[in-house]
Amino acid sequence: MNKYLLSFFLLLISFVISTTASAQLQLPQASPAAYVQQTIGLTDVSVSYHAPGVKGRSVFGNLVPYGKLWRAGANEATLITFSDDLFLNNERVPAGTYSFFIIPESDKDWSIVLNKDTTLWGLEGYSELNDVAYLSVKPKKVPFQETLQFSFSNIGTNTGQLHLAWENSQLTLHIETEVEKKALANIHKALAEAAPDDWYIWAQSAEYMMQRKEYHNDALKWINKSIAIKENFYNSWIKARLYAYNKEFQEAAALTAKAMQLGSSEPEAYKTYAKEIETAYNDWKKRKF
Repeated sequence: MNKYLLSFFLLLISFVISTTASAQLQLPQASPAAYVQQTIGLTDVSVSYHAPGVKGRSVFGNLVPYGKLWRAGANEATLITFSDDLFLNNERVPAGTYSFFIIPESDKDWSIVLNKDTTLWGLEGYSELNDVAYLSVKPKKVPFQETLQFSFSNIGTNTGQLHLAWENSQLTLHIETEVEKKALANIHKALAEAAPDDWYIWAQSAEYMMQRKEYHNDALKWINKSIAIKENFYNSWIKARLYAYNKEFQEAAALTAKAMQLGSSEPEAYKTYAKEIETAYNDWKKRKF
């Protein structure tokens, strides 16, 4: 009897192992998963999607009908995520993750629809009551693209472009982020939490604001704080540039001379900036305005 029980259990274990192995079988997908991410300013933008191929078919107007909502990919809904509030084609969109849809048209601009329901499979369960953005986009004719692809380009300090290309059509969304607002918040948080001997965070904050004239008073306070903690060539050079941006060239020249003097005690760090500092000094010492 025990021999029969043992045989039964061995057969059962073999069946479980076989079933488990079958459940883990992985095969290539017709529309493989894809993911693209880009940081624009201080904001992360990402798209998660499944990428179908043309495979000899006529896509827009046939496989993807004109005038009807389309999931901008395959399988479950394409998802787009913004880590902060931003502007898409000049329309403000809150931070979050959204399903991404397109309405292609034969003779007018196409539409991009963002929907806050992220659990959709295709259009099943879609409700326009959950739409958060409805954007008009002009399609562009491009060289043949076999596989649907999202991509980013023209990334600037707070701007960029998101493209969707498939077959012979491309859509482009213009992205603008509120980098200054977030950067200023990050600066104030960092300064509030700075260690008493951290001169660099004050200098770094002042340097970031250097080309933003409306913040020069704050930047001057921050660089003075940095110098009070530890005077060195780097924070003296930042303060000199702040004066130069305000066309106070004599003060800038005097501080640049100080930076050159202090640099002699940090030759390895100073040599990276030496040429720029010395050129500025020779220029500013001659200028009155």
